Amino acid sequence: MPDAAQQESLILLGRWLRSCDYRFITVTPATHERVNARAHAAKARDARDVFGWSRPFEADLLPDQVVGWLRGGGLLHEEGGLLRSRVRFSSLGAQLYAHSSYPTSDADAVFFGPDTYRFAALIEAELQRQPLRAAARILDVGCGAGPGGMVAALASEFVAPELVLADINPEALVHTRANAALAQLEDVAFVQSDLYAGVTGEFDLIVANPPYLVDASARTYRHGGGPLGGGLSERIVEEGIPKLAPGGRLVLYTGAAMVDGRDPLFEALEPLCGQAGCSFRYRELDPDVFGEELEAPAYREAERIAAVALVLQRPAP
Repeated sequence: MPDAAQQESLILLGRWLRSCDYRFITVTPATHERVNARAHAAKARDARDVFGWSRPFEADLLPDQVVGWLRGGGLLHEEGGLLRSRVRFSSLGAQLYAHSSYPTSDADAVFFGPDTYRFAALIEAELQRQPLRAAARILDVGCGAGPGGMVAALASEFVAPELVLADINPEALVHTRANAALAQLEDVAFVQSDLYAGVTGEFDLIVANPPYLVDASARTYRHGGGPLGGGLSERIVEEGIPKLAPGGRLVLYTGAAMVDGRDPLFEALEPLCGQAGCSFRYRELDPDVFGEELEAPAYREAERIAAVALVLQRPAP
């Protein structure tokens, strides 16, 4: 299915859901599985079940036009006489974000979940602490559905920022283009890129929420690389510092596997910041996430996986 048709379908679906006052807060995959296993959840009863909980539905549950948009965008599965949407829509602030349906098992799945909400809150808090200058340039590297960069741009509307949304995954860029259109954001560039390879110039703000787990299938949205999943996070910092304008900041939300009371990710990031002369703040946001991953062989020495935040700033002139 051509990207343009899928993108247009996502925009039409998002506008329709907004007109229905649709809202949905996306939970962890483990919680999603538990809720959908309940007897009453076998089949969708409304649009929230279809586009939030990813439940199968009868064709007459939704207006014909809506089913047509799903079908026309290649966003519909048919199974056992029932239909299932291949897209979910999640609420974040006043916006809706399109992303992949549950379960996110495909290699090119576009993920959105509790990490996204913590990432957005981190960005908003940082921009309240220190607003951007006028005409700032913002980069969301590994943007996925685009919430990080979009939250930053929407929070900085009075400085008319330029926003660049970059991801290696073409499917992510289809979703993020639709999400930016739904938010009526202007001056946005979309770049298919392995981290910074395809972007040019310097940025006043770089935001990133990379995958940070060790995934046996090496799925793009989930596999962070390195022995404990921190490989991408380290690359984002090391390769991102030269991309910062003087006084520019990098806001990283990621995960860190703790081993014997140590934080190997911090031990790798601290010298990168110091060698570049950057000031930085690093802290745990949640001490224990994705506990079920500790059963995987890669984490046999890990005690826990924490959600962490790094905010670094390049020296001003």
